[in-house]
Amino acid sequence: MRRRKTSLNILTVLLGFGLFSALSSHSEEPRMPEILLEIADKATPERNVFLNAQRVEMYQSKVREEEDTVEKIKLRTFLPIELLRAGQIAAALEETLDLQRLAVQWNTPENAPVMRSFREFLALAYLRLGQQENYILQHSSDSCLMPIQGGGIHKIQRGSRMAIKGFLSLLEEEPDNLGYRWLLNLAYMTLGEYPGKVPEKWLIPPRVFDSDFEIDRFREIAPKLGVDINGRAGGSIVEDFDRDGYLDIMASSNGLRDQLRYFHNNGDGSFSEWTAKGGLLGQVGGLNALQADYNNDGYPDILVLRGGWFSVQGKDQGNYPNSLLRNNGDGTFTDTTIESGIFSLHPSQTAAWADFDLDGWLDLFIGNESTSNQIHPCELFRNNGNGTFTEIASKVKLDHTGFVKGVAWGDYNNDGYPDLYLSQFEDKNLLFRNDGPKGNGWSFTEVTAAAGVAEPKLSFPTWFWDYDNDGWEDILVASFTSHTEDNLDDVVADYLGLRKAAHPRLYRNNRDGTFTDVTKEARFDVVLMAMGANFGDLDNDGFLDCYFGTGHSKMDTLVPNRMFRNSNGRFFQDVTTSGGFGHLQKGHGISFGDIDNDGDQDIYAVLGGSYSGDTFQNALFENPGFSNHWITLRLEGVKSNRSALGARIKVTTLTKEGEREIFVTVSTGGSFGASSLQQEIGLGRAKAIKSIEITWPNRDRTVQKISGVGLDQFIGIREGAPKPEVLRLKQIDFSPGNPLKHTGHGGP
Repeated sequence: MRRRKTSLNILTVLLGFGLFSALSSHSEEPRMPEILLEIADKATPERNVFLNAQRVEMYQSKVREEEDTVEKIKLRTFLPIELLRAGQIAAALEETLDLQRLAVQWNTPENAPVMRSFREFLALAYLRLGQQENYILQHSSDSCLMPIQGGGIHKIQRGSRMAIKGFLSLLEEEPDNLGYRWLLNLAYMTLGEYPGKVPEKWLIPPRVFDSDFEIDRFREIAPKLGVDINGRAGGSIVEDFDRDGYLDIMASSNGLRDQLRYFHNNGDGSFSEWTAKGGLLGQVGGLNALQADYNNDGYPDILVLRGGWFSVQGKDQGNYPNSLLRNNGDGTFTDTTIESGIFSLHPSQTAAWADFDLDGWLDLFIGNESTSNQIHPCELFRNNGNGTFTEIASKVKLDHTGFVKGVAWGDYNNDGYPDLYLSQFEDKNLLFRNDGPKGNGWSFTEVTAAAGVAEPKLSFPTWFWDYDNDGWEDILVASFTSHTEDNLDDVVADYLGLRKAAHPRLYRNNRDGTFTDVTKEARFDVVLMAMGANFGDLDNDGFLDCYFGTGHSKMDTLVPNRMFRNSNGRFFQDVTTSGGFGHLQKGHGISFGDIDNDGDQDIYAVLGGSYSGDTFQNALFENPGFSNHWITLRLEGVKSNRSALGARIKVTTLTKEGEREIFVTVSTGGSFGASSLQQEIGLGRAKAIKSIEITWPNRDRTVQKISGVGLDQFIGIREGAPKPEVLRLKQIDFSPGNPLKHTGHGGP
């Protein structure tokens, strides 16, 4: 009876959105790949601005059919930008040059802005042509890493040469245009002529890219390992899906027909693509993805989120289903979206798992995007403990409506119950306190004003973290930018110290239910335009650092992704340049994880923009190592949820200065990109571990204290077990031609 009822509910929903044929050949539920295919088939270039190849064909058809010469030319003016967005850059240049020749006869003072727009477009298109010919078609580890050097210097130079000519001409007429100035400097970089040949009056000084702290360079090894997927904006997960001791990679791309990709870590310095083997063919699209063991079987499952940003295009444009993919434990996944009860059609790209009621089963909150066109309340799916969920957001007052871009669970008041923070675009952010059981139900209270955590209004990724190691969860919420402003100018102005625009907020927990905005004193008042972001410990010093994938859908927004090092919990230092993290392509899903089992965290980044031709290869940054100590913990809940999400860990170390405490919480990190659930904890210059204390996420808040654990080991800890287990995991050496340095870690 339950299955038939579910089928009827799904049928009603799909019929309401005109998706009847997905069901017509099925007596029960359709398969998710068929639903996604039908949605893609029904998408039209008239309404979906990201179907750029189809939009090119649409305008070309209209041009052919139009008989009036003036109207024909007007229609042709739409073609260059669509061709550029579709990646057909040579055609975009040809069309623009032809239109420019036609427009010469109207080159009057009144039409000067039109002529300028042609020149501006040509300069940008030539710059993007150079990137396409050199970085995408001839990709290397140095491609698009700023400041550009080595293998990043263009071999085919025609694009950048023409771009320089164009931007120089434009700057002569508009010398204060910071966007032109930035792109001019980039073009010179790609030719190896920065800073020497940049005209002094328009030079962006190299010092503005200097790091605040010199950190060893991380090697970009995605091309070497074959995980440099060329795609659009998407999510990333670094996780050991088959529990063989090695972290695998999963990445999505937001195109309606872009395949979710799964790469298995073979443990020998190579990866194999397991997408087809894993049963994932047809799982397409998805701006974000994250993992959690929702059925407590010991294997991380996957949630893929779809429809984000599409809702701004009009009613029903963002109505896409998410996918819940159950891990079968044998390297394969089964779509359980419908049978689990979480199927719905809403625009979203953000969600978070937590056991909000501490019953031992993970629940799911999904932040949906409401606009003036259509209301999409947020959803809270309570885990029934039998593979199904019940949606209860309205019952607990979490059915919020807003344009939600980031969500995070964290216990900010240390009462044991996970609280919820929402980051919203063009609205105040919200903090909901988990009040625990009230009578026969559960209750959340919105406490944003009292806590003082509403800003910024233009925000995106967010997370809870204990950045200052005081045992209390702090909040970071990253800034984005308006769609109508000159966002590139804001970034350049910030680099040059001219003015400030929207910046992140770092809220330090006051331990009394309130927070203090410490952004400025922490040196975080920088203009980022953050999209994907996450945190981890770059140098194993025991303080959490963070990496931001930056950019905008606009084709001219080519700004470095930014890495910030935490200096002893006091302030943050930009280490983008010294660490080699300054990728110029649009940054999205960011994941930290020890890919090579050497005790330090590597970083996987999904790169690429929103438009169909604004693609780029993903990056994997290998940690060079910093000689600090570490401990990696794999926790297993028994009374708590199996993957121990929400567990609070305190590691007490012995140092020459005395005892030191390091605090972490089990999570996947930020709201856009998912790090491994194993906890990779830097211990700095510790001489020994005195104890590891775990507060398990159950209603009794069970505390388990362990001693006698050595440094630099992988440790498995089962809730309630008398002793931890030393995990002997082989280290991998990704260096070309080098033998493995170690055969294992740990031991008595």
